[in-house]
Amino acid sequence: MAQDISSAPQAIDWTDFTAYFGDAFAEGNSGATFADRFTFTVDSTIGLNLDAIIGSASRSADVGLDITGLSLYDADETLITAGTLLEDGARDVWSLASDNLDAGDYYLQVSGSVVSDTAGSFGGAVMLAPVPEPETYGMLLGGLGVLGWLARRRKSGVQ
Repeated sequence: MAQDISSAPQAIDWTDFTAYFGDAFAEGNSGATFADRFTFTVDSTIGLNLDAIIGSASRSADVGLDITGLSLYDADETLITAGTLLEDGARDVWSLASDNLDAGDYYLQVSGSVVSDTAGSFGGAVMLAPVPEPETYGMLLGGLGVLGWLARRRKSGVQ
């Protein structure tokens, strides 16, 4: 059975709804696995969309880390969204998008293994953005309608 070298959960340190996160592993851990958690709280009264990306780079797929997953969970450890693998090999890149997160506690989990005795690290960025209110879409459609009406009126020569 492989050694688990997961770090203790780390709180994401937000700066205006954006943050960096990651971890580094010492050399001599070939075959070890990890499932690092990065915790955060949504305390907004409106839903928030989340976008995240992580990556790990090495000279070849035979050294460093093999990232096998990026996932978003709620406080009850229920999977909200699983990430998408964008690139695999010497560079592992994963992205994740989740819509309309309600107020509550969440964590991002990065899973993988160390494929050689060299040190390895991964890093990522995460962003939260407010979900537009229905009124925003209504105002947008209304504005487009007024612009269309004005263009039609101008084209027909009516002043």
